[in-house]
Amino acid sequence: MRYKHFKNADVDVSSLAIGTWAIGGARYGDVNEKDSIDSIHTMIDNGVNLIDTAPAYNFGISEQIVGKALKGGYRDKVFISTKFGIGDGMDKAGVIPRDASRKACFAECEDSLRRLDVDHIDFYFVHWPDANTPLAETMDAMLELKKQGKIRFIGVSNFDKPMIVECLKTTMIDAIQPPFSMVNESEKELMQWCNEKGIASFSYASLGSGILTGAIREIPNWDPLDFRFTFYDFYKEPKFSKCMELLKTLDGISAKNGHPLAQIALNWSTQKDFVGTALCGVRNVLEAKENCAAFDWSLTDEEMVIIDAKLKELKI
Repeated sequence: MRYKHFKNADVDVSSLAIGTWAIGGARYGDVNEKDSIDSIHTMIDNGVNLIDTAPAYNFGISEQIVGKALKGGYRDKVFISTKFGIGDGMDKAGVIPRDASRKACFAECEDSLRRLDVDHIDFYFVHWPDANTPLAETMDAMLELKKQGKIRFIGVSNFDKPMIVECLKTTMIDAIQPPFSMVNESEKELMQWCNEKGIASFSYASLGSGILTGAIREIPNWDPLDFRFTFYDFYKEPKFSKCMELLKTLDGISAKNGHPLAQIALNWSTQKDFVGTALCGVRNVLEAKENCAAFDWSLTDEEMVIIDAKLKELKI
């Protein structure tokens, strides 16, 4: 496993992190608790030292599974990252509420601590911006939690640069959580700017919600409400066809270096200096081992150039 130093937090974190949206089990395909826990243990045993979750991943179920997985000595081996600000799921109208108020910050932290069954959270993120709450109020609440020892580091997820600048007026930010992969470089400039300020990036959708594994070559027949359809645009045209063209280039690289596409994608991301760690969901032990093995080798400069040139051509 490779590690990167997070400047503001002053900790060393594995280049690969465990993402747990899918293990919540709602609108994300077939998953089961035993496989999820076995996958988490496998990744930790292979050197991964960060696990990311959130109350919104199916009404707290993901956090509960993470809590179970960290029993038996695993808690001391990892940094826990979770979030607040959109509650634990949709309201009765099917709308995901946004509430990053002081009250919500304190209440959701207590709920997460209970579900995870831990005495503190390492990285605590605002999940999405809340336009109805001043950022200073949210940051001040997080600072209070830090003083109480309930959280160690402060992060923001899905925030733009002006929002982060505003947050910095109240407190230092330790980490951000933006989407980033070969098929989504929209936050690249923000991540580079944050990196210069010592703010680490936890990139999510690191495998394009699975499309960069190469396992899916036709638009899948999933439930229309599957999050891979509703939250991401990789499985819709015109992006899907562009992704398939990219896979042909990755297939060529894979044929020469002997490594699977998922490992190529993870290396491409984490070899960028502005990517602190790549969040990656897994469903079984085999996937966990394959993803961890990505860090036993690196893409060559030539391979990086080939991929970047193709991305520039495709403009995904």
